[in-house]
Amino acid sequence: MFVNLVRNKSIIYVVPLLLSLPQLALVGQDRDLKNRIENAIRAGADYTSNVLIDKKGKSRCEYEILKGTWQDYEPAWHTGQLIYSLTRAYDITANKKYLRSAKRAGNWWVSLEIKDHAKLKGMIKAIHGAGVDYIVFATVTDGTAGLFRLYDLTGDERYARVPTTAGDWMYANMWEAESRMFYDAVDPKTGEVMREWSPFWKEKDVQTLNDVARPNNEGSLYKDIYEYTKDEKYRAIFLEICESLIEKQGPEGIWMDFTPNNREEGYFHPRFNLWYAESLLEGYDLTGDQRFLNAALKTARFYTRFQKGDGTFYYRNYLDGSADVYSISGSTTAFAGLVWLRLLKYGVGDEFRQNIDRSLQWILDYQISVDHPDKNLAGGFWELRTKVKKGIPRLIHRDVGTAFCIRFLCDYYDFAYR
Repeated sequence: MFVNLVRNKSIIYVVPLLLSLPQLALVGQDRDLKNRIENAIRAGADYTSNVLIDKKGKSRCEYEILKGTWQDYEPAWHTGQLIYSLTRAYDITANKKYLRSAKRAGNWWVSLEIKDHAKLKGMIKAIHGAGVDYIVFATVTDGTAGLFRLYDLTGDERYARVPTTAGDWMYANMWEAESRMFYDAVDPKTGEVMREWSPFWKEKDVQTLNDVARPNNEGSLYKDIYEYTKDEKYRAIFLEICESLIEKQGPEGIWMDFTPNNREEGYFHPRFNLWYAESLLEGYDLTGDQRFLNAALKTARFYTRFQKGDGTFYYRNYLDGSADVYSISGSTTAFAGLVWLRLLKYGVGDEFRQNIDRSLQWILDYQISVDHPDKNLAGGFWELRTKVKKGIPRLIHRDVGTAFCIRFLCDYYDFAYR
């Protein structure tokens, strides 16, 4: 019913109908839960392999539902997220098709290595896109976690060497030691690091350090490089960034001083803060430092305030509790669930059990049917952005909902059944 309405462009009714959700059954009442999770993982991984990854191995990123067309958006990190989810699906199912698809995507990713630019040699050509025609630090690092997992499964050195070389370049050129942050952007033509102006704040005539640099610990790149190389300098870099995150975390448990959060508007990005919390948990794994665990706990508790009773998270949320209800973020439902579940595994997450169950039930109940007539959607998980520009509506389905929902289901499966 949802997409039939979309095809008829009855936009006024589309998202409210999606949000009119039935009361959820308790997870414990579902006798076939294990099979449901397995089937959902397979359907999502098939969709990823067959639809989301194109012939070149690149993520197709964003699907314009009204037009029936795909468009790029930060393909380096989107592709990296899909690689991560496929490696996890392979862990659960042992289906070699998923590993082959992950390798195809990994081959595309490592092909972004820059070899013919004097200043940028060794860096990744990870252009953000969508009007930001710069190489962006987090566009690289958000994709790397999947690459290192792929290396672990295949032994193919490229999947670890290329992100390691990029990490070396970024540390040598983008690290701001005094603040313990990395600059965000690099001009892909000149190789110049943007130290005084960020493309994310074009409307600001005067930009401060916090506008052009961030802790940038998404993907925990330097921890992965350390575990790959055993070189202690990478461990030190990673822990410096974790310390920076603790220093800069706000009292509410997130990082409002940095884009894509916006303190002036009171808006916070749904996943950004969870990436930082996840990296702090990686720091806790590495060191046992309780401060890292406690900081991640603050973020996890913050997110319980914004999950709806049926498990829904919206994409655009405000600190006052309001939200744009016309954009649904399945990736946030899953990513928050991943962090809550990880804390439960550590023995400090009993308070999140209900939130975890809500995430699980939402993901299972609202996966798009494999029999859906639009094969660009069939088998995926919802990540819906609704936009209106110059009176023209856009409904955008994004691949990251599927990537994170697969990861959550795999983690939940490991926790409950292994």
